[in-house]
Amino acid sequence: MMFGQSQAKEATNDPNNKTTFADVAGAKEAKEELEEVVDFLREPKKFTILGARIPRGVLLLGSPGTGKTLLAKAVAGEAKVPFFSISGSEFVEMFVGVGASRVRDLFKKAKKSAPCIVFIDEIDAVGRRRGAGLGGSHDEREQTLNQILVEMDGFEPHSYSTNSC
Repeated sequence: MMFGQSQAKEATNDPNNKTTFADVAGAKEAKEELEEVVDFLREPKKFTILGARIPRGVLLLGSPGTGKTLLAKAVAGEAKVPFFSISGSEFVEMFVGVGASRVRDLFKKAKKSAPCIVFIDEIDAVGRRRGAGLGGSHDEREQTLNQILVEMDGFEPHSYSTNSC
C-alpha cells in the first residue's frame, strides 16, 4: 500500500458479491426502502428523464449486529454494482492529512467505478459534531470528516454513486 492510500476493497460482481435481499433475514421495511435505491442504480436514466433526483447517500442506522453491512452488500448485489467498504477507524491516523487523503483516494476509485456503493462502517470513529474537537477545525478527525462530507456532496451529477454509512 502507498502512504495515505485507502484500504477499501472492491468486491466485484462475479464471485465476490452475490449477496441479495433474499440473504437478509427480516428487515422487510428496510429492504422495501432500499429497493428504490437499487432501481435508481440499475436504471438511472429512466429516473432522470422523469425529473427524479438520484439519491447521493443513504444512512443505515442501528445497533451493532443488526445487518447494516449485509443490507448494503445486498443493495450492491441486487443492483450488480461494485461495493467499496471501509471502516471509519481506518481513516484515523496520527499524521494530519492522511485520513482526508484516504477519503479522496477511496472516492476517486468509486467515481471510476460508478455507479457503485461506498459503505463506511463505524463512521462514528470520525463522524461527530463538527467544531467539537480540542484543536478546533485542525483536528485530524475533523479534517477527515469534512473530506467525507465534501466527497459525498461533491459527486458529478451523472456518476450516481451511493454512500451508505
